[in-house]
Amino acid sequence: MTDLRRLQYFVAVARERNFTRAAERLHVAQPALSRQVRLLEQELGVELLHRTTHEFELTEAGEFLLERGPGLLATADGLWRDVRTFGTGERGGVVIAYGGSASYETAPRLLQALTERFPGIAVTTAVKSVSEIVAGLRDGSIGLGLVRCAPESTDLEMRPIRRERQGVLVRRDHRLASRSGVSVADMAEDRLLIHPRDANPGHYDAVVGLCREHGFEPRVLLRTLSFDLAYTPVLRGEAVVIIGESSSSIALPKQLCWLPLSPPASFEVSLLARRHNRSPAVDRMLDAATAICQELGWI
Repeated sequence: MTDLRRLQYFVAVARERNFTRAAERLHVAQPALSRQVRLLEQELGVELLHRTTHEFELTEAGEFLLERGPGLLATADGLWRDVRTFGTGERGGVVIAYGGSASYETAPRLLQALTERFPGIAVTTAVKSVSEIVAGLRDGSIGLGLVRCAPESTDLEMRPIRRERQGVLVRRDHRLASRSGVSVADMAEDRLLIHPRDANPGHYDAVVGLCREHGFEPRVLLRTLSFDLAYTPVLRGEAVVIIGESSSSIALPKQLCWLPLSPPASFEVSLLARRHNRSPAVDRMLDAATAICQELGWI
């Protein structure tokens, strides 16, 4: 492939119709400029300039190259600029995964803000378990993971983005439903709906630890559905569930109501990324997320 620098030199000479002026414009020595144009002719196997003692004329091939060459140079220049944007994080592709609980409000609002701020970054989303998110971050198939009560790991960077207030979801005919707030201790006699520990060890331990802090060991009912917007066991009166206030923003079944915990209790939601060997686009989004979540009043 012909050196684009030689094409650039030829275009300058052809436009100026003078080697001396072209060399001055390009800030190169005239002999070097002449040599590069001759090398271009040799590479192409065609005469571009018909030279006389002091002047030259463009050949038919030279006229054709002058017509098409500037467009090729402009395209190449634009391509180089676009490629550089991947290095700065202005362009790229990022897979963002999150758990079911984040899909109510946290993920949609954060993702909307990130995509508006970085229109050149193509975002792909996926709802996955915590273990799948952590594995994907480590093998590079996931760029960012949004996790509640995230596990600490030396190979993952964790950025807290929200301290979400917790509450209890009960049936409207439950004995606690008429209260404005519910103490964790008030749920001691209820079965507590929660995902199995291996789905999210951090969240499971946080919920159980909250109960133990209030003097009782919870009677756990494990959730069999990973994504159940109806909270079927609660709807049937079989259990209550501790969930974040973002869950109250969705269209819950009319038979259910969400009551804040009193005194208040909050669980942390974090954005996770590989600590090393991650793309510039991930760096940009990770850094911007903190500012976005401050604007949203989450942290």
